[in-house]
Amino acid sequence: MPYPEGHKLKIRGRIIESAAKAFRTNGIREISVPVIMKGAGLTHGGFYSHFDNKEQLVSETCRYAISDTIALLQKAADQAGEESKIDAVISFYLSPYHRDRTEIGCILPALSGEISRSSEEVGQVFTQELQRMIDFICDLAKIDHATGNAVISLMVGTIVLARSVSDPKLSDHLLSAGKQSAKGLIENST
Repeated sequence: MPYPEGHKLKIRGRIIESAAKAFRTNGIREISVPVIMKGAGLTHGGFYSHFDNKEQLVSETCRYAISDTIALLQKAADQAGEESKIDAVISFYLSPYHRDRTEIGCILPALSGEISRSSEEVGQVFTQELQRMIDFICDLAKIDHATGNAVISLMVGTIVLARSVSDPKLSDHLLSAGKQSAKGLIENST
């Protein structure tokens, strides 16, 4: 009996979702294809009927994960009360909630340290997706790309450090300082 229409696409989506969760939490090198497939509820053997190699999966996962992050940030912007949309996005991104939930968080902090050691294809896709995040921030805040580059760099760097330290108070202080600095950059650019 043949699979229903769209079955293969649905399975591919499950694999990408599993990879996004795994890469966000543990990076690229620490996660094997069998772990990703198990996370999708599938066997390792089926991987190659969906992807040529792990690099292709990493590339597609970067695209998926950035789309997912932009959707989360857009939701935060849409729910902004008296706070400006960009301030709401910064507050969400640099929140304990985002810091503590790596499995659903932005993939940029998780993969930034590994991309330079990845394939050229992965590096190009990561670059395109980073640019998409910068464009999102620039459009939302109505700022130039130089300021957008600085804001994203500050936000991603803050999350990396806040997730890295063992002292919870220091982690919270880093988030607070990052929020204040990112919002200040935007205020000073307008």
